[in-house]
Order: sequence, then structure tokens, then C-alpha cells
Amino acid sequence: MERTSPAQPTAAEFDRRNLDWYIDKLVQILVFIGGISAIVFIIGIFAFVTIEGAGFLLDDFSFKEFFLSPFWEPSDEDAPEYGILALVAGTASVTGLAMIVAIPFSLGAAIFIGEFATGRTRESLKVLVELLAAIPSVVWGFIGLTIMNPLIIDLFDVPVGLNVLNAGVILGLMAAPIMTSIAEDALKAVPDRYREAAEALGATQWEVIFKTVLPAAKNGLLGAVLLGVGRGFGETMAVLMATGHSVNIPDSLFDPVRALTATIAAELGETAVGSDHYQVLFTIGIFLFLVTFVINLTADLIVRGIRDQ
Repeated sequence: MERTSPAQPTAAEFDRRNLDWYIDKLVQILVFIGGISAIVFIIGIFAFVTIEGAGFLLDDFSFKEFFLSPFWEPSDEDAPEYGILALVAGTASVTGLAMIVAIPFSLGAAIFIGEFATGRTRESLKVLVELLAAIPSVVWGFIGLTIMNPLIIDLFDVPVGLNVLNAGVILGLMAAPIMTSIAEDALKAVPDRYREAAEALGATQWEVIFKTVLPAAKNGLLGAVLLGVGRGFGETMAVLMATGHSVNIPDSLFDPVRALTATIAAELGETAVGSDHYQVLFTIGIFLFLVTFVINLTADLIVRGIRDQ
């Protein structure tokens, strides 16, 4: 029996295969560049900030004065002081209150979306949460300045409404969407067999959630909280507009404070390039970069751990 040889590709098919090969290679290169660019940008930003603040770190840096002194007076010509204790206290107080506001809202929204809502209701709520996250920070700051400020003055009979309470509420609402999204993903990652087993033992829906789903998703929920902390710690414009921008270690929720990020945003444009004040602001930037990097890295590792499980 005579064998027929396979048909040879035509010139057009050969050219098309070559074109497909080049397109595949081009897409691979573009994807690689896109993936590696984030790492390059982070390293570049950190290198730039470190170089700009290196003069102060190498020559005039004092750990005790920088971290333990509450006096921030960089414009004093005779004896400038660069203590960030009050700035750290202001940032921590606002972020802490924001988490007190955001965590119940975020977990409640995540539980409702993940465990109770179904169909179009679930999808609509997820879209609304994403839209809430898309509101610019300057808009949130404007809300704190024009709405929350007089509201706090009227409700609590205080002279100024730009304080820890104002910024904490605004920042909590800003951090809630990302925390809700991560928390809802963590709840969805819990296998359905856990719920089915609990229901088979006679547990109600609330008992299934509180005694089975939440404990199983605790790592992912912790990751969501840490991401919210990182979001709050690095926020600038809303905090600048809603805190009162006063260097002060707060004694109550109604004290105006100043945050680290707001200090950089407010003062960097008015300082002479290369001056001590300029270099100190970049040193604060290094500190902020390291803190937010550690927070986000910890949250990412926790979330990856729950996904691997």
C-alpha cells in the first residue's frame, strides 16, 4: 500500500506561524517588563528617598532626639529641633481610631456579602464597595473639612472640629472598602464542607459563621486588618485636611494633631533643597516607607498563607 507524505505548509501558513511566534514572544516580554517594573519602581523610590535623606542620617541623626522628642521646630534659625514623637503619636492615634471604626463595618459588610447576599444583590454590593474605594482622598478630606467639622462642633460642643475624631472617622471610611474586599475573599476561601458539617450538627446560620467560618478565616481577616492599617498609616491629603495639623501629643479625641505624611506634604514644597529640614523630611519618608512596607508584607504573607491552606 502506497504511503502519502504529509502536506507541506504553504508560504502563507509558514508566514502566519512565524507571526504568531513573534507575537507570543512580544507578549511574554511585555508581561515580564510589567511584572518586574513594580519591583524596579519600589527599589528606585526607596533609593531616591534614601539618597536625599542620607546627609541627615550620616551627620546629624540622633535616635533619641528624632524618635523620643515631641518638639518639631525645623524653622527655628537658632536651634532647630527635629523630634517626631508628636507626629508619630498623631499618626498612631488617627490610625488606631480609624481601625476601631473600619473593622466592625468591614467585617459586617464582608459577612453579609459573603454569607447572606446572593445573586444580583451580592454583585451590586461588591461593585458599590469598589466604587467607595475609588473616591479620591482629597474628596474625603473635603468631607471632613466641610461636613464633619461643624457636625463635631455642634454635637460635642468643642471649639474646633478638626481633630483626631474627625480624621479617624474619615480614615476609617477610606480604609473600609479594601478591608471588606480582602475579608470577603478570606470568607469565600473557607471550604463549603465546613459549613455543611456545622449545619449537619444542628448549628444555626449565625453559629456556623461565628464558630466555624470566622475561626477558619482568621488569618485572612488579620491580613485584611493589616492592609487597612497600612492604608491608614500612609494616607496624606485626607489626614492633612481633617486633623487640624497641630504638632501635639493628643490627650483626647478632640485634640488636633499632625501626621507624618501630612508634615511631608505641607512642608516639603517650602524647604530649601539640600537643607537639614529638607533632609529630615526625607528621613521621615524613609521611616514611613519601612513601616508601611513591613505592614503590607506581613499582611501579604498572612493572606498567602490562608490561600495555600
